[in-house]
Amino acid sequence: MWVRRAFTLPALVVVTSLWLLLLPLTLVVAVGVDLVRGGPWPVVRCVVYLAIYLVSEVAGVAGAGVVWLTSGPWLGGSRERFLARNVALQSWWANLLYRAAEQVFRLRTVVEGDHVVVPGPILLFVRHVSQADTLLPVVYVTRRHGIALRFVLKEELLWDPCLDIVGRRLPNAFVRRASSETEREIASVQRLMGDLGPHDGVLIYPEGTRYTPAKRRQVLDKLATRVPPDLLARATRLRHVLPPHLAGPLALLECNPGADVVFCGHTGFEPAGSPREILGGALVGATIRVRFRRVPYAAVPPKTPERVIWLYEQWQHLDDWLDEVYPPSG
Repeated sequence: MWVRRAFTLPALVVVTSLWLLLLPLTLVVAVGVDLVRGGPWPVVRCVVYLAIYLVSEVAGVAGAGVVWLTSGPWLGGSRERFLARNVALQSWWANLLYRAAEQVFRLRTVVEGDHVVVPGPILLFVRHVSQADTLLPVVYVTRRHGIALRFVLKEELLWDPCLDIVGRRLPNAFVRRASSETEREIASVQRLMGDLGPHDGVLIYPEGTRYTPAKRRQVLDKLATRVPPDLLARATRLRHVLPPHLAGPLALLECNPGADVVFCGHTGFEPAGSPREILGGALVGATIRVRFRRVPYAAVPPKTPERVIWLYEQWQHLDDWLDEVYPPSG
């Protein structure tokens, strides 16, 4: 951890300083590129947003330092107060980045049913199609409704300084994908279910990675030799989402003390799944639609085989909603 931070923290300061120093020149170049290519100034918008992101990262790291100095465990204060201040810092940081993205890229966000996330505790199963969608739960669940989320995230995200510092302070699980120590990774996920209160939730991305049509084909090819025909048929019917990875969600459901399950579906980020597409203007003017749906704990089957079918049925429900919002073009 300290070796990583010895690299990432100085690198953040250096990159941010250089980017701000060169920002006038970079903007001139970006304007020239956009004038030649035409369109809604996508390169200029990306240059501006990257500056906002870098400054936000530095501010987040500085804020983490302030939290440590004013309420760190070394002062003898309560752990609850320390965690609450880190959750507040996390939600401020995520909200700043998302609202900035709305302004810079002229995004319109339409949210349906977010009131169902309260009361906690909840399990939050979220669709994943873009790095930008990772901000949605913090903005519309934690910041808006006060539900402190415990995240199941990939270990690579620890290279983000803010996530590394604040994320490690909070009860999150950073797991290694394709790890040979499966039991250890599952145990770290299940520990998140301990001591859940009415203002807590556990979040996981059941797809395990960002959806793309190419990844969907790859996943289906793998499942063709690994799952029974009836489950493969269910996976094949999912057109706009990846078939859920079962290990993480089932691990959470296995030790669930009674939390309802909330499903978060969203659409609008699909055209901007890569930096190249964003630079091409795919995100500008997009409408982001978000929908929350709550399933009572009593409706979740008690046994694993039935839970697998249930999870696929819930994911099909999400897929059907996506089909309604953006019908296939043929």
